[in-house]
Amino acid sequence: MGIIEKMRLDGKKGFVTGAARGIGKCTAKAFAEAGADVAIVDVDYEEAEKTAGELAKSTGRKVIAIRTDCTDKEQVDAMVEQVVKELGGLDFCHNNAGICINVPAEEMSYEQWYKVLNVNLNGIFLTDIAAGKYMLAHGGGSIINTASMSAHIVNVPQPQCAYNASKAGVVQLTKSLAVEWAKRGVRVNSISPGYIGTELTLNSPPLIPLIDKWNEMAPLGRMGKPEELEAICVYLAGDTSSFTTGSDFIIDGAFTCF
Repeated sequence: MGIIEKMRLDGKKGFVTGAARGIGKCTAKAFAEAGADVAIVDVDYEEAEKTAGELAKSTGRKVIAIRTDCTDKEQVDAMVEQVVKELGGLDFCHNNAGICINVPAEEMSYEQWYKVLNVNLNGIFLTDIAAGKYMLAHGGGSIINTASMSAHIVNVPQPQCAYNASKAGVVQLTKSLAVEWAKRGVRVNSISPGYIGTELTLNSPPLIPLIDKWNEMAPLGRMGKPEELEAICVYLAGDTSSFTTGSDFIIDGAFTCF
């Protein structure tokens, strides 16, 4: 069997949070194209259902939609139970849901700070633990968390201290769980994307004026594409990454190299 065949995900079951659009939609598509059955998990059920229908039709895999607020423990636990029931198991997950609020630190309310930390860090913790408990009890699995290059640098010119802190927390949470679960069959890794040109980013009025600045600063002179994150996630979800755990993969076009 060649390496391409070994990297396929035939027979595997997984879920992606924040998968109705953007990065999550792209990685969910990649997982399904590689042979996995996938749950599209998002707070926007209408869009998640639309995405699930599109991917099921284009890939021929079983793709379902589940509405879940990843900051609600009961909803997260119920989501994992539904994934297992409807797909027949859980071998991998990509915990990708996240938000950003750009406000100067001295003007940021506690509510704004907490909202970002709650979604980006508490939400990752809840989904990691819910998925991890199932995997620990059923022979192992692979967990992929979306962190950010913002875990490693301070972005400019936009002020986003809460986002940066939350993503740094995701990287350290990933490493901590990887060490705790290393001998029990559950691998935990994170990806740290740079600026990615999702439909939302490219069409968000507050961000549009910043794009030229980001591109000017970037060694490659451009933002990344969501599709450029697919291969690393398929690798991490599958068996060829069996010796890879506790790692954070920075995919930023060399943005953090200076």
